[in-house]
Amino acid sequence: MNLFYNKESVGDVAFLQIEASNGEFSYEVKGDVVEITNDSKVVGYNIFKASEKTTLEGNGHIKLTETLVNELQRAIQDAGFAFKLNADFSPKFVVGYVETKSKHPDADKLSVLTVDVSTEKLQIVCGAANIDIGQKVVVAKVGAVMPSGMVIKDAELRGVASSGMICSMKELDLPNAPQEKGIMVLSDEYTVGQAFFEE
Repeated sequence: MNLFYNKESVGDVAFLQIEASNGEFSYEVKGDVVEITNDSKVVGYNIFKASEKTTLEGNGHIKLTETLVNELQRAIQDAGFAFKLNADFSPKFVVGYVETKSKHPDADKLSVLTVDVSTEKLQIVCGAANIDIGQKVVVAKVGAVMPSGMVIKDAELRGVASSGMICSMKELDLPNAPQEKGIMVLSDEYTVGQAFFEE
């Protein structure tokens, strides 16, 4: 679940993405709230006059808090919708450990990795030439919003499932990021599973 807000450029509207979706969308308007569905499944809400209903602050991708989710839930219910929000407050950028690496069966420049992020082991397809077994790396988990605005979701790359992305310094918009391509390799002082960014 992701929340976007930019009062100056877009107006006083909160854009709540429940899940990434493609295809035909349907819209139902009740008061100041628009429910967006795809194949009868709720995928998002637009909440108008958001500053009157929430304590929203900032521009762009807004970090969800329990208070904010409760305020959004109240706005949705007050408008007459029954949908219950289910927020995941766990960090989306975490330290991972590359356990295995194998060649992609259908792409010379891609590797298929098993990456331990402490709570689970993820299969991630990666195109970086400098990725290797035994590295600690920054993993953008499914649901992470990159500084570019791209939302990470489960995908298939040339027929192989991939859940997450191994990040470069440039992709993370870190200062002094090298221009050369390649993922960011972390030192041993990082702990597998820890949040990469301070929450």
